[in-house]
Amino acid sequence: MKKVFVPPIKSQGIKTKLVPRIRQAVQSDENGKWVEPFMGTGVVGFNMRPKHALFVDSNPHIINFYQAINNGQITPAHARAYLENEGRLLAENGDEHYYRVRKRFNQTHAPLDFLFLSRAGFNGMIRFNQKGRFNVPFNHKPERFSPAYVTKVVNQVQYVFDLCRMNEYTFVCQDFRDTFEAVQANDFVYCDPPYMGRHVDYFSNWNAQDEEDLFQLLATCKSKFILSTWHSNQHRNNPAILSLEGKYHVVTHEHFYHVGARETNRKPVLEALVMNYHPSIYEPLHTGQYRQAALLETKAAYQQDKE
Repeated sequence: MKKVFVPPIKSQGIKTKLVPRIRQAVQSDENGKWVEPFMGTGVVGFNMRPKHALFVDSNPHIINFYQAINNGQITPAHARAYLENEGRLLAENGDEHYYRVRKRFNQTHAPLDFLFLSRAGFNGMIRFNQKGRFNVPFNHKPERFSPAYVTKVVNQVQYVFDLCRMNEYTFVCQDFRDTFEAVQANDFVYCDPPYMGRHVDYFSNWNAQDEEDLFQLLATCKSKFILSTWHSNQHRNNPAILSLEGKYHVVTHEHFYHVGARETNRKPVLEALVMNYHPSIYEPLHTGQYRQAALLETKAAYQQDKE
């Protein structure tokens, strides 16, 4: 199996473990653009390694970070020197230095400070308050940036740096609605929007109107697309999936998210890939009683909401 690249910016809900499934389903035209209206960490697009790509997100800090790599403002050598220095100060001063960097970032929005916070913050979370300020607490690991860990992160920066040199990538902070206006027939769109009711405070809120607008844009999308969304978990279901299963090809796969500080918080989620074309995967990626029970429960919830 082809190795999956992990990007330098990580966050909750990252699709690292789903990349092989997504890669299997993608049918893209190398002459078109890879378009991501919700870039997030960029893990999917960076693993697809397209020749031309438009990476978009509403979070300006993610875009600023990758744009800085794209234009050469951040190089692997620059990232190493920064992490070694900040890591030393973190080891010496602990949470005092973490909160000093957090305060500095909320004032200057420096891209490398964003990288530091995403790696030194609690549980790798990316979260902002209503004023747009990063508010994740310290992870209580002052020795976080060991030489081996710094090298690991620098290698991840190197990977993206090399991709940007070999290909034509554009990073833009804008609304997803504006992104769809530029999509052409030979492009390929990968959508990983915030999930309703789950992790919606990552930067900007995601509401029912946003989801409805996205579904309308997908219905008239000129190109092939894959939409990543959640189907169900042990406690809740996603009624919106019913409006998609009859119109598009939907395959599912059980996935685990470790959200909390304890392993007991590692919960299974049935993830769905929704496509407007017939994928090379002819059978569902996940079958069995769990999916059947989840679908029945989702249908019941859907009917109850309608009533």
